[in-house]
Amino acid sequence: MIEFDEIPDLKTMTDSEAEALCARLRPYIVDTVSRTGGHLASNLGVVELTVALHRVFDTGRDRLVFDVGHQCYIHKILTGRGSAMDTLRSFEGISGFPKPRESVHDAFIAGHASNSVSVALGMARARTTLGEDYHVIALIGDGALTGGLAYEGLSDAGLSREPLLVILNDNGMSITKNVGGVAQHLAHQRLKPQYLRFKKGYRKLMSILPGGKAFYQVTHKVKTAIKETLLPCSMFEDMGFTYLGPVDGHDVRGLTRLLRYAKETDGPVLLHIRTVKGKGYSPAEENPDAYHGVSKFCVQTGEPLQPSKPSFSGAFGAELCKLAEEDHRVCAITAAMRDGTGLKQFESQFPERFFDVGISEGHAVAMAAGMAKQGCVPVFAVYSSFLQRGYDMLLHDVAILGLHVAFGVDRAGLVGEDGETHHGLFDVAYLSTVPGMTLYAPSSFAEVRTMLRHALLEVSGPVALRYPRGGEEGYYGDAGTVPTLVAKDGQGITLVTYGTTYADILSVAERLEQVGCHPEIIKLNRLCPLDAEPVCRSVEKTGRLLVAEEVVAMGSVGERLCAALAEAGVPTKAVRLCSAGRDFVPQGAVGQLRRLCGLDRESLYKAAMEVWKHG
Repeated sequence: MIEFDEIPDLKTMTDSEAEALCARLRPYIVDTVSRTGGHLASNLGVVELTVALHRVFDTGRDRLVFDVGHQCYIHKILTGRGSAMDTLRSFEGISGFPKPRESVHDAFIAGHASNSVSVALGMARARTTLGEDYHVIALIGDGALTGGLAYEGLSDAGLSREPLLVILNDNGMSITKNVGGVAQHLAHQRLKPQYLRFKKGYRKLMSILPGGKAFYQVTHKVKTAIKETLLPCSMFEDMGFTYLGPVDGHDVRGLTRLLRYAKETDGPVLLHIRTVKGKGYSPAEENPDAYHGVSKFCVQTGEPLQPSKPSFSGAFGAELCKLAEEDHRVCAITAAMRDGTGLKQFESQFPERFFDVGISEGHAVAMAAGMAKQGCVPVFAVYSSFLQRGYDMLLHDVAILGLHVAFGVDRAGLVGEDGETHHGLFDVAYLSTVPGMTLYAPSSFAEVRTMLRHALLEVSGPVALRYPRGGEEGYYGDAGTVPTLVAKDGQGITLVTYGTTYADILSVAERLEQVGCHPEIIKLNRLCPLDAEPVCRSVEKTGRLLVAEEVVAMGSVGERLCAALAEAGVPTKAVRLCSAGRDFVPQGAVGQLRRLCGLDRESLYKAAMEVWKHG
């Protein structure tokens, strides 16, 4: 194991020492992530940039805002957390994303894309409003630049005249096109130290000489006209930024020099750097997508220590391919999550009906609405926490017209080590507020297949299936598409659940039988519109209710069932709603988090016993 506990003084470090530090950091990241899992390729790509940033800025006071934030591991090491990297993404360990509660050096929460420029501009304006003195930097990748929110922030920031540095980390998508050798030569000349020093001194001199400002304006217009003739026009300059780049993102010397220049520049600056995702570790360089987020792996071979298993995402994708074979109207949409949502095979089989729109979930929902209006059957496969970003389009573009758009809501429930920003705990609440929405909760791969086919071929209007990350957990049956199923008759207590928690409730019921309690089990296949009548009838008989669901308490199915019982005038002796609670759930292994929330089998059994014995 490589040790990395002490960091030398970055502010006094020489260029050679900085290069040596980068050479140490890269294998340390590979070694760490091989043992903890996490985001590898993206962190390998920003080693030199992060070291350069810390040489120039003081992140304890200056505000460094990450976009998404999964590329913050080097930053964490350089801010005193190197000795804690073995706890990365573990329960009560350090997060895989920036967290202000974890360190003063983490300026803002990050987990979803495209918001960094907006947040940074807000910080810059607060600084000006309050008369304070610090620098603000936004670090955004070209992937996050596919989201519309990024352009809203850039448009406002460029016109704001606020001192603000936006760093565009371009590791895949070409943002500015170089045209010929002359363009490349001039771009290189513009970044030389002597040119930057002359430019700064010239501006200062013209500002104090009589008539200097007017003369500067004339020469600036002439220079701009010549530059735009020979160089491609930069949209960032059109927005109001001082544009620097593109430059080598793995040259720590050059990056340090440019960051120092940008630090002293008045107004908004955009530094465009080009990096290699996975830099320095050949398996990640050769296949950066596969090494974006990894489980524990062997450093020597790059192979995962545990082979992947069949998943709900895979079952969803396979059945969608079958449906697309049968119906040419079926199309698949992803927001930069093809592999994660199980759509790789769909793209291979039906490339003309597969659409990856980038990190722009709102656009994806609106586009799906347009496709549905004109006769297609669009299916948007998306992580639960990311679909939150498309809520307005769900209401305005899909629901008002009652359009038949299907949603594969992946990563529903607790997702584990990525923590608060990625848990899929809110979809039941917000999807249930959408008029006309039909929401299914399969508990097995078989039910994914049955419910997806039913959703596409027999349901009208917006429809969604929610399913968890990973695979089946003890239940492999198929309860069909009946909205509410009384899976087992009983008199002692009514147990209600859905999704993969159903397997846990079956286990709890077996233990209750052993102590003389005969529970009635109700499995909810459809969560919206909710068929509460079977539950009301059951509770009239048992007088006791326990609802178990891996979602937030607010807007949960349990709350709606309690309202239905009250409305129907059904008396109850005891009720327990078991959920993920009313706060955000931290990172950790899913099993640990279920225990924390009281949703593991032992906790559910104890809760059921308390309800049964009550009264």
